[in-house]
Amino acid sequence: MRNLEFITGEYYHIFNRGNNKRPIFLERYDLDRFFLSMQEFNSEDLIGSIYEHRFDKKKPNDSSKLVEFICYCLNPNHYHFLVKQVIDDGVVKFMHRLGTGYTKYFNQKHENSGSLFQGTYKAKHIDTNEYLLHLSVYINLNPEAHRLGSLASKSSWKEYINPSNTGFCNTEIILSQFKNISEYKKFAQDSLKLTKQEKKLQKELLGSLASK
Repeated sequence: MRNLEFITGEYYHIFNRGNNKRPIFLERYDLDRFFLSMQEFNSEDLIGSIYEHRFDKKKPNDSSKLVEFICYCLNPNHYHFLVKQVIDDGVVKFMHRLGTGYTKYFNQKHENSGSLFQGTYKAKHIDTNEYLLHLSVYINLNPEAHRLGSLASKSSWKEYINPSNTGFCNTEIILSQFKNISEYKKFAQDSLKLTKQEKKLQKELLGSLASK
């Protein structure tokens, strides 16, 4: 059981991966379908079939959202979200709909059965602004850190560096803390470089301990 209370107005890091590290996206359409699910299931109103809902002109407005996306990344076998809960139980409701809906789609399409994801999604409360800023970089540049190509992954990075790509995420909470986009890009690259150095050092340390 998760020992974490989701509080409305607070920020959370949500993440999970495929069961036994298996891929959760077998083709580009799967990734696009998951991203569509992130949009369509983020509503207080039950939408039923995503396919049928796409032809419904009545789209949920901001006031009916369950969570507000700040950043996201989708990789072949895992995902990361940085979200703000905007209504009570918003995270729980959204993640249940997303996990159930996408698993049903995936299993039907790929003739799979059983659990697609590795247990219940993981969640961490973002309790400092420094954590919020560095997590935005970790998520936005996660595909780059894993050296994944554009066809294998998708993230909100383009929304942060190109204003014309905005729309899905609320980038203001992060970008408003920098003078301009260039300053955030420099902060992001420096943060990513530090993360890579720490991972390399950790790997070398573990290797050294294993050899003793």
